[in-house]
Amino acid sequence: MIDKLEMFIALAKERHFGRAAEACGVTQPSLSSAIRQLEDQLGVQLVFRGSRFQGLTPEGQRVLDRALGIVGDVRALRDEMRVVRTGLSGNLRIGVIPTALPMVADLTGPFTQKHPNVRVSILSRTSVEILTGIEALDLEAGITYLDNEPLGRVSQVPLYTEFYRLLIAPGSELAGRRQVSWHDLSAIPLCLLTSDMQNRRIVNQHLGEAGVDAVPMIESNSTMALVAHVLTGRWASVVPKKLADMFVADGRLHSIPIVEPEAEHSVGLIAARRDPQTPVLQALVDEAVRLFR
Repeated sequence: MIDKLEMFIALAKERHFGRAAEACGVTQPSLSSAIRQLEDQLGVQLVFRGSRFQGLTPEGQRVLDRALGIVGDVRALRDEMRVVRTGLSGNLRIGVIPTALPMVADLTGPFTQKHPNVRVSILSRTSVEILTGIEALDLEAGITYLDNEPLGRVSQVPLYTEFYRLLIAPGSELAGRRQVSWHDLSAIPLCLLTSDMQNRRIVNQHLGEAGVDAVPMIESNSTMALVAHVLTGRWASVVPKKLADMFVADGRLHSIPIVEPEAEHSVGLIAARRDPQTPVLQALVDEAVRLFR
C-alpha cells in the first residue's frame, strides 16, 4: 500500500504517467497497474483517464491529502529506525529564498560539522515553492519569511531579522548619502527581484507606502544578477543588509540604510508540523534554536 501511495503522489505531482514512472524508478505499465490496484483497494476512481493524464477526481484529491500525511509518517518512521541502526544519517533538502542564501551556511556549517553523515541539499526557491515543496514532501525544511504572508500549519524557528539597504555604485546619484528614505528611490533607476519573489512584494509594499511606483527596467530571480547590474553603475537595487554586506568590503559598491521607515521582517526555518519530527530534521531544528536563540 505504501509503495502504491508513493506512486500516486508522484503521479499527482508530475501529472504525466511516464514522468511519474521515471521518478519512481518503475515502468509506466507497472505504475498504471499500481494506481488501478489502489483504486480497487479503496473502492473509488482516483484519476480521470483518457489518452493521457487528465487530473485527479474529487476522491483522488482527498486521497492525495491523506496519502501525503501517511507517507510522511512512514518516512519519519524509517528515518527513526535508521538512526537506531546507524546513527544520524540521511539526506536533508532545504528550500531557501534567494535573499537568505548568504546566511544559510551559518546554520548548515555547524549542523554538518556536528552530523557529518547527513547530506544537505540547499535549493533556491520562492516562498510559495517552499511551502508547496514541504507539503508535497519534496523538501524537508525551508528558510523563508515568517511574518509577511500566511504560512499555514508549519513549525517555525526565527533565525534573524532582515533589514534593507540601497546597493549602489560609487559616483551614482545618492551614493554619498549616509541614509536614504524609500521616497528617495523614485529618483534613481532600480533593478529588483521578480514579482514572484516575496522580497519583491515586500519592497513594492514599502515603495508604494512612500508614493513610489516601482517599474524597474531590469528584473531577475537571481540576486547575483542584480549585483552584476549594480556593478555597471547604471542601476541600484534594494537588497537585505546581509546580502549587501557581502559586496561592499572592497569599495566597489556602497550599502546605504533605507529609513522612513527602517523596515524589518523576520526570516526563519520552517518544516511540516509533525510530532515527532524525523531525527534528522529535529537535529536541524535543535541546531537552529541553539545558534539563533
